[in-house]
Amino acid sequence: MKTTEILVMKLMEFEGCRLEAYQDAAGVVTIGYGHTHNVRMGDRITAWYAKDLLKEDIAYFEDQVKALNVARTEGQLDALVSFAFNLGIDRLAGSTLLKVIREGGSKSQIRREFGRWVYAAGKKLRGLEKRREWEARRFFE
Repeated sequence: MKTTEILVMKLMEFEGCRLEAYQDAAGVVTIGYGHTHNVRMGDRITAWYAKDLLKEDIAYFEDQVKALNVARTEGQLDALVSFAFNLGIDRLAGSTLLKVIREGGSKSQIRREFGRWVYAAGKKLRGLEKRREWEARRFFE
């Protein structure tokens, strides 16, 4: 099982592409489509390299999510990789969301857990609400 092109396109949409390093809503130095590893303010990249970094990041998070052994469908894998890409694998691994999934929680319980993760630096963000709504839908596709 692999992540899909649906995920690639949604991450490109959710993250947007910035070719010069910037601080995201949580203050993390970021470049391209949400890439944060070894990025410093002042860094610049090409659009081609931004997409290459995105694919590398997706592959990394795909491996991490697969190691949790909870994704049973491509939709579940896409949803959980998107979540981990945005928040980090440690947050997913320690989340009530993962606990509810492992315990076979209901559709409404799982949707509710996705919906709890809509804050950055203490502020509720509409972009995160839209992302969590998509992840919750994709999880059940």
